[in-house]
Amino acid sequence: MDPLADGIPDAVRTIRLERTLAVLRTRFQPGASVGRAAEPVQSPEAIARRVAEAVRRRIETEPDDERRNDLVNRVLELLDDDDGGSGSLDRFMAFTGFDSGAVPRQQLPAAGDGVAAIGAAASRLLAHRSSSDDVLSGGTASSSLAVALRAELASADRVDLLCGFVRRDGLSLLDDAFNDLRQRGVPVRVITTARHGATERAAIDHLVERGNAEVRIGYGTEPERPHAKAWLFHRTSGDDTAFVGSTNLSRASLAEGMEWTLRLSGTATPELLRKFQAAFDSHWTSSAVERYDPARDAPRLDAALATGDGVPPTIGHAGLQVRPLPHQQEALAALDVERDTHDRHRNVVVAAAGTGKTVLAALDYRRLRERRETSLLYVAPRGASLESALRTFREALGDDKFGAIHIAGRRPRRRHLFVNISDLVEHGIDELPAGRFDVVVVDGFDPGAAPGYARLLGHLRPRELLGLTAAPDDEVLQHFDGRSAYELSLCDAVAAELLVPVRYFGIADDVDVSDVNWKLGTYDVDALDARYTGNDARANIVLTALRENVSDVSSMRAVGWCVSDAHAEYMARAACESGIPALAATGAGHDEAVAALRTGDVRLLFASDGDEVDVHGVDTVLLLWPTDNPARFLRQLGVGLRRAPGKAALTVLDFIGTQRPEFRFDVRYRALTGASRRALRRQVEQGFTALPSGSRAVLDPAARRIVLANLGAPSRLSRGQLAADVRSHGDLPLAAYLHQADRAVSDVYRNGGTWISARRAAGFVTPSGGPDEDVLLRRVAAFAHVDDAERAEMYRRLVDVDGPRYGQLTEREQRLARMLLFTVWPKRGGFASYPAGLAHLRRHRAVCAEIAELIDVALDRARHVAVSLDAELASVPLASHARYLRAEILAALGYATLRRPPGGHNAGAAWCPATRTDALLVTPGAGELVSTELFRWRPRHRLSTSSTTGQRYLRHAEQGSHVVLFVREMSTGDSPAPFRCLGQASYAEHGEDPLSITWRLHRPMPSELVVEW
Repeated sequence: MDPLADGIPDAVRTIRLERTLAVLRTRFQPGASVGRAAEPVQSPEAIARRVAEAVRRRIETEPDDERRNDLVNRVLELLDDDDGGSGSLDRFMAFTGFDSGAVPRQQLPAAGDGVAAIGAAASRLLAHRSSSDDVLSGGTASSSLAVALRAELASADRVDLLCGFVRRDGLSLLDDAFNDLRQRGVPVRVITTARHGATERAAIDHLVERGNAEVRIGYGTEPERPHAKAWLFHRTSGDDTAFVGSTNLSRASLAEGMEWTLRLSGTATPELLRKFQAAFDSHWTSSAVERYDPARDAPRLDAALATGDGVPPTIGHAGLQVRPLPHQQEALAALDVERDTHDRHRNVVVAAAGTGKTVLAALDYRRLRERRETSLLYVAPRGASLESALRTFREALGDDKFGAIHIAGRRPRRRHLFVNISDLVEHGIDELPAGRFDVVVVDGFDPGAAPGYARLLGHLRPRELLGLTAAPDDEVLQHFDGRSAYELSLCDAVAAELLVPVRYFGIADDVDVSDVNWKLGTYDVDALDARYTGNDARANIVLTALRENVSDVSSMRAVGWCVSDAHAEYMARAACESGIPALAATGAGHDEAVAALRTGDVRLLFASDGDEVDVHGVDTVLLLWPTDNPARFLRQLGVGLRRAPGKAALTVLDFIGTQRPEFRFDVRYRALTGASRRALRRQVEQGFTALPSGSRAVLDPAARRIVLANLGAPSRLSRGQLAADVRSHGDLPLAAYLHQADRAVSDVYRNGGTWISARRAAGFVTPSGGPDEDVLLRRVAAFAHVDDAERAEMYRRLVDVDGPRYGQLTEREQRLARMLLFTVWPKRGGFASYPAGLAHLRRHRAVCAEIAELIDVALDRARHVAVSLDAELASVPLASHARYLRAEILAALGYATLRRPPGGHNAGAAWCPATRTDALLVTPGAGELVSTELFRWRPRHRLSTSSTTGQRYLRHAEQGSHVVLFVREMSTGDSPAPFRCLGQASYAEHGEDPLSITWRLHRPMPSELVVEW
């Protein structure tokens, strides 16, 4: 094989290859490298394959089995770094003179002879002895899938199954195997779907009740689409195997069909099994599947199977109780945080149309009503269906007489009222008593009625205000203190199958707008209008691209977003002249044009920004002018994201010209990908490989060059630019500046910058400094992660120059003080006592003031509920789901002292005798999520289960010690990356060689961390 051939980028860099590359460099590019830069370290998999191939060739030439074994053991001995413990016995090969695989199963010890357990274990071991990959099918006796499955199940210690449907006739083939799993206590996880005409509830019930299985079901809106089918068999020996193919759990698939299944061995293809495990765990923790309990969920599953659309009947079917979907549960939890933790009662939830915001509002109101009787005002945009909203609330409350729809022209007298914003404006908002309604829900914000919303929200004084919007634009957020309680990203909504996939095409339009004036953070609209309206060449590019990327323009429903009414009318004429029926939704003809698109009389509707287009069947969107406003971008896409019968995806055609340097493609693409600016550049270069299933994004070569050039432009402010920006916004506190300037905390603290230094450079007055101010200011950014109320309040008291002295604090407060001091001075700072360190810190008024401001910003942005550890660790001021630096963790648990400061600690675990706690500090690569409640940890150091530490991990409950799990998050700037506390955990199981321990969390992992891990 030629190592220089195209398509072989993973060739091992041998000495011969390096010499060849050196010759090429000298001949063709002296002083330069050839091709892309090599990774500094070659992957272990590539090196291992190279060594394995060399070993295979050598032992093939050795005919004597004993000498073969001796040769292999010499290689293993050379590689072995063990101290001769029991682990070596598992790695070295034994020569016995006979083939153990040839021992008949009937010769094993029989049950009842005193060694039944040993006999059963040996039987399972010999039933599974193949380390090679294989191909199986359902219909051939020589490679029967059902037979192979029974053999794999007999030796498995944990089983995962992903399949499209489950039937009783398929389970009957494996009943004995599942009975054996139940008797051995082997955990089984199954992911399947509510597939009409295929899935049988009786079969799923049987799996749960008699098969020892935990089942999660996808109630997707497209259950008839193909689903992955795969088995994964885990073994404590590490010899995992997997079956991947097109077979479901049915007799036709397992015994009668001709479908092929690939058997993968962890010995032969370990990397593939690791990827499959990660993919299964990702599905298992996804909000698209939900845990099934026959006693609770049987009616729901029956209804989903009967309807044939796979949609969980959250409202109005067979008397079922309204229940939140996973993303709605997250939103409700976020609202709890805002109200209970932050005492905020004007909250807005941001999620695209079609994700169930009205149901969310009804569920939230139901919770509020359970606490006390409350009156309700529900406000919808003009033209929205009040009947549907009222029905949703009645179903959620179980009260078919709840509420009434306001009749235009009458006084709104009912206690619970549903009304359109236009009717409220017509009646006179000021006529409503400000405190009449306890709860006000504003479900959607019509851009054309912005003054009415401003008057309404400025006048009413409810106990709870809840806004629901599809796009987080500033005009909406200003009514909610400039912040949202919860945002469901477009990327997450598509991944959860709440919205249709997006197929995005970026097309160069040959229009250069880099010389168009830039005003107030956007292009001059009038100048853009002049550039686009009447541009026949560009219109021809648009309509040609439409025909090329939409298979049948005669059946599409498309909306083209234009920069002005004149632009929309021009494009409608151009489309009609090209043979595509089109209208412009402008002026008095707006409603008629929208109705024509809804009925199919026209296939293409052009509208300008601010126009309301509500047509569920829209499947194509044209973006005909450049906007980097993310709210506007989401609103434009949102018109076509709803699911509808026969709609497989939303096609988006984005026409891209040369832009000004101020224009930012990253803020609009972030909505599609969820990626940072740096990661987004890689996505563009690699072809957007990380989009949700079913979605794709393609840039033509010219558009790709424009986007990459834009993403490559520097986006960070220099210190001088930051000072100028701070000066331009006036003398503001940190939180107000970040909001008004739309900056991130990292923009201020990047490259050693601080808020105090930026204010001083801007010419504003700041508190006095101190003897060590320069050194201490560099540590301020370390407080950007503080996100639980107790710690934030105590830290603020401690940095108050008039705050309490160390000796006046309680034991718990003193732990918090040590956490703060070691955050400032991880290596102790040279102080002989904690009171001395606290006193010295308070001599630096500017540093203390900035720490307090930064803590306020960090706590304000917290989006989780922090819960104290269990009662056994009541004196430890740590909370699950809060973020901590290593120094804080070690100080809180009593590990860090002035004699043993935390600055020198970098291990992956710490035993803290003072609290009898093992703190496990997991970095990426040292652990993996099994489920929201199970986490598999791999110690960074070689550890034996027979050692004192190993026994403490495995028997912590018996020995009276505790385990607290922390996982490190990704760094978002120059400040240290914190750990997220997952709380206390209990031993679940372990595997050996290398050792891995699965911990059961006392509190499920938060959803945003599930996505990251």
